[in-house]
Order: sequence, then C-alpha cells, then structure tokens
Amino acid sequence: MFSLFHSIKISIFKNTKPLITSTFVFMEETNRQKKVSKVLQKDIANYLQEIVRDSAHKGIIISVSEVKVTVDFAEAKVYLSIFPSDKAKPIFEEVNAIKHQIKHHVAQLTRHQIRKMPELTFFIDDRQERADAITRALKGEDNPLKDN
Repeated sequence: MFSLFHSIKISIFKNTKPLITSTFVFMEETNRQKKVSKVLQKDIANYLQEIVRDSAHKGIIISVSEVKVTVDFAEAKVYLSIFPSDKAKPIFEEVNAIKHQIKHHVAQLTRHQIRKMPELTFFIDDRQERADAITRALKGEDNPLKDN
C-alpha cells in the first residue's frame, strides 16, 4: 500500500543505548494539491503579467515559479521571480499591497475548479540568484574567504 507519509528516525547512541531519538515525518503532496497549485500558478502569473503590462513599469519580467498549497487548501505560498532583481523589492511590495485584488480576480477565474480560494502569501524566489552567487564563488570571481 502506498503511504503518503515518509518518516526518518534518527538516533544518537552512547554505549549502545539511544541518547536522543527523533522522528521526522514528511508528507507528499496529493494529486489534488498538485492540480490546484498548477491552476493557481497559471492564473496568478497571467494576471500579474497583465498588471505589469498595463502599469508604468517597463522592462519588468515577473513570473510565478512555484505555488505550494496546504493540505486543507486554506493557504497557498506563491513564489515570485522578478527580473531585473534590483527592482524586485518595490515590485514585491506592490504585489503584496494588491494581494486581495489578485485573490479576488483568480477566485473569479477558478470558481468552477476550486471551491474555496486559499489565502495567498507571496515570497520572492531567489533560488536563481543564490545559484549564481555559488557559481561565481566556485569560479573564483567572488571569493567569500578572501580578505578585503
């Protein structure tokens, strides 16, 4: 039988007796969570691109890199990639200021697919920037250990 839960048991032994035992439980996303995440990702991305296109901001690319929905579908974490990265902070603040408008618009689009629209929480996805920084450090361009 397939289990949604994976557990990892970690024990630290001292003289053959467990000193510390911890169990971590990880739960995989259900198919329904994956489907709702994809629908939200597509609709939020389209709406944000429409807002940026109609605004005074030119040369901004905004994308939704990932959406994670909780098991009870009450909350959705939306990860945004904003380019150029130097304008990410002000754009992110504007998106947070209109998140209720975004939620309402997406709820109208998905009213036949999703019963209850989850509460949206936005985050800046900086995975690419961190990967670039690591690559530069490995190439020797940015040496974090070098004395200034």
